[in-house]
Amino acid sequence: MKLKNKIFFYSTFLFVILVILLSATIYFTFINITYDRELNRVESNAQNILSGLRNETDEFSVIDLMSFYVPNDGMLRIVNQDGQLMSPAVLSGEVPNTLKDYQISFERGRQSGVITHSDVSYGFVQLPTIWRDGQVVYMQVFESLETVDNNLDILKLVLFLVTIIALIPVFVSGKLLSDLIIRPIQSLIQTMNEIKSSQTFKHIPLNKQSNDELYTMGQTFNELMDLLKENYEKQEAFVSNASHELRTPLTVIESYASLVKRRGLERPEVVQESIDAIHLEAVRMKDLTEQLLLLARRDQDWKLDITEIQLNQLIEGVAKNMERVYRRSIHMDAEESIIIQSDKQKLKQLIYIFIDNACKYSDEPVRIELSHGSKPIIKIEDQGIGIPEDSLEKVFDRFYRVDEARNRDHGGTGLGLALAKELADSLNIDIELDSRVGEGTTVILSLNSLSSH
Repeated sequence: MKLKNKIFFYSTFLFVILVILLSATIYFTFINITYDRELNRVESNAQNILSGLRNETDEFSVIDLMSFYVPNDGMLRIVNQDGQLMSPAVLSGEVPNTLKDYQISFERGRQSGVITHSDVSYGFVQLPTIWRDGQVVYMQVFESLETVDNNLDILKLVLFLVTIIALIPVFVSGKLLSDLIIRPIQSLIQTMNEIKSSQTFKHIPLNKQSNDELYTMGQTFNELMDLLKENYEKQEAFVSNASHELRTPLTVIESYASLVKRRGLERPEVVQESIDAIHLEAVRMKDLTEQLLLLARRDQDWKLDITEIQLNQLIEGVAKNMERVYRRSIHMDAEESIIIQSDKQKLKQLIYIFIDNACKYSDEPVRIELSHGSKPIIKIEDQGIGIPEDSLEKVFDRFYRVDEARNRDHGGTGLGLALAKELADSLNIDIELDSRVGEGTTVILSLNSLSSH
């Protein structure tokens, strides 16, 4: 069964049951109230009849008295303590004679209730009294409730018609409710089928803003499509850029290999030049591949190993290694010894990336400043070529280069700062860049949530 039919069936069925239960409750409540009221009335009449019989003298016969006091459309009879008639029963109105023979489960004392005889309801009341000869007898009064039955029949018919009429909007509302709920779901299914067939990202049309879950579902789907589209475009750009970056070293390797193959035997110096170039490009391609794998496998390989780190010693160690590699002076200023809790290898790699860039794009000494106010701050300052202001927000994008030729000369892959941003996010470190073209760049690393002293 389709969801639309299920919603229509269950909602309509529930409303039908509620309407029927409401009508039945009204009907049976009215019956109980009506019969109780009529029994009270019959009992009050019986009390009046009994008072009248007690006050009468002996000059009237029992039958005459009973004929005088018998209720309209009813019956009056007197029985002894064994439930046997002491005198013939007296009837009035259109009460059938067969009512005289109606047997009631006799019990001494007061009794009352509603009985049914010949498809007619009667209110029945039994009251004890002292008869003329001094014995205890019981007066039984029967009064027809046919008018009440007729009114109840009319009420039953009215409630039935009202129930039938009330079911019409129930069915209509059930249909409208199912259409209202299913419409955005059908739109979602249609949009998903269009996406599958056209291989494009599309939105569900949202007519107006509301606070219900269906609108939220459509809005969430559209946001998900935007996210998938953005990630898909990034993936395409990533694959395209990675292919481009790998193609260059492979082309160089192929060219030098062909050169060695053609002239290697004739010119030994060509072999040495080719080997050096092939080795350089192989190292560059290896570094690029490792960085790509690290960025792609972040969830698996970037689990933090938190240990206690002497930040001053860590930075000094990286600075000394960079001095030996670039044969460049690196000055470090530190106000005090700072100890933090962090992942040593990832923090070391992050600092290495920024010091490496500072050395690559500057011929002057590099300055590192370590301070501790509300949180540890690391400043890495160079006096190099600088970064244009419009490129500051883009330098952390993968494969982005401020100057393609200049970066190629320095052997960059365009992934260093992207990797640094990933490392900083995992270590909860804020990165701030302050740079001017021709004057240099300052990198400010703020360690936020790391325990330090």
